[in-house]
Amino acid sequence: MKLHIVPARTGLEWVRLGIRVFWRQPMALAALFFMTMAAMSLVNMLPLVGPAVALALLPSATLAMMVAAAEASQGRAPTPALLLVAFRTGKQRLHAMLMLGALYAVGFLCVMGLSALLDDGQFAQVYLGGQPLTREVAESGDFQAAMWLSLLLYVPLSLLFWHAPGLVHWHNVPPVKALFFSIVACLRNFGAFMVYGLSWIGVFLGAGIAISLVITLLTAMGLGAGVAGGLMVATAMMLAAMFLASVVFTFRDCFDAPERTQDAPTKTTE
Repeated sequence: MKLHIVPARTGLEWVRLGIRVFWRQPMALAALFFMTMAAMSLVNMLPLVGPAVALALLPSATLAMMVAAAEASQGRAPTPALLLVAFRTGKQRLHAMLMLGALYAVGFLCVMGLSALLDDGQFAQVYLGGQPLTREVAESGDFQAAMWLSLLLYVPLSLLFWHAPGLVHWHNVPPVKALFFSIVACLRNFGAFMVYGLSWIGVFLGAGIAISLVITLLTAMGLGAGVAGGLMVATAMMLAAMFLASVVFTFRDCFDAPERTQDAPTKTTE
């Protein structure tokens, strides 16, 4: 396994590839994303341990979307069976993915715990516990400070886990080493990831403006009230699926593609 350093403009290419591969298999990728979110939501409802278990499943959900995007980029249709791809690749990888999930849950809960020192846990309760967010709470200085601290702390956490599921699945790297290699790859390719992040922000903002204009037009025609919510939810799901589909291309360009792996992310002509 070798780390590759890519130019900053590659970040824009990752975004383009994520969008393009989504539109190759829009129904399959959107459905898989919906199923992963639905499964995590159901798990989140379990008493006491639900939120922690749901957090632990996030690396596996990310891997499912990465593998699905790799399949779509190679001209194959992703299937719902990919939802369990992290749990059917042998005991060693299964244990590694479970460990990765546990580490992510612990890391995220630590972020929430540190934010609770600023606002007595209000932000954590809203984010994890489903506590209603009132205007008074949202405008609280302590709540906003906790929110920004959580965002600041989540950045290094996300970099640690960005490539880790792919490294475990495709390169059989142990979980702790996968976390190290992941953050090193992100930092060494800081320019590309900066362009990647800014480009996705632009895509989200552009889509938001476009949907707002469509809803305004439909409202003027007397149709907006019935379809506004559906359009917003559908757009949000598609954008999230596109974003997760693009993750595999960041992995593919940062590391050597593994050999003899059927669903490995290989370079294709887009």
